[in-house]
Amino acid sequence: MSPQEMRLLYEYNAWANHRSLEVASALTAEQFTHALGSSFSSVRDTLAHICGAEWMWLERFNGRSPSGLPDVKQFATYAELQKHWATQEQGLLSYVNGLTQEDLDHMVEYKTITSGIFRNARWQALQHVVNHGTYHRGQVTTLLRQLGAKPLGTDLIYFHRERAVNAGAA
Repeated sequence: MSPQEMRLLYEYNAWANHRSLEVASALTAEQFTHALGSSFSSVRDTLAHICGAEWMWLERFNGRSPSGLPDVKQFATYAELQKHWATQEQGLLSYVNGLTQEDLDHMVEYKTITSGIFRNARWQALQHVVNHGTYHRGQVTTLLRQLGAKPLGTDLIYFHRERAVNAGAA
């Protein structure tokens, strides 16, 4: 995978996260934290997990291995999560935008929370972060539907279609 392809993948990831957050912003505070019984109990908890995992992997890419994810309870409101995520996203996008092919091919060693020490090519771990977010955004979609909200599509092809339409308008 080339640096340009990785940057595009992370532009997609940010776009998809924004769409999930946009729908979540219309929820009441009670709906946002309402326990619905998924991998993570609420829309808030699932979105915070995606954000926390992105933070954890950025830490790993920078040679640190945190012992746990941030506590989701620190995000009592949508606004708190959105503000935190905006800062986190900028750091992650800046990191990805600075990568070279050599950086992508470099083996990264990191310690997981529960399973020990592993090594992967950086590009593999970076792809995992986006794939992980896609998986959990799908869960957010289900949770939003259970709450009566209408989710926005976050599929990769929708991102490409929107970019093509916007490029044609320019």
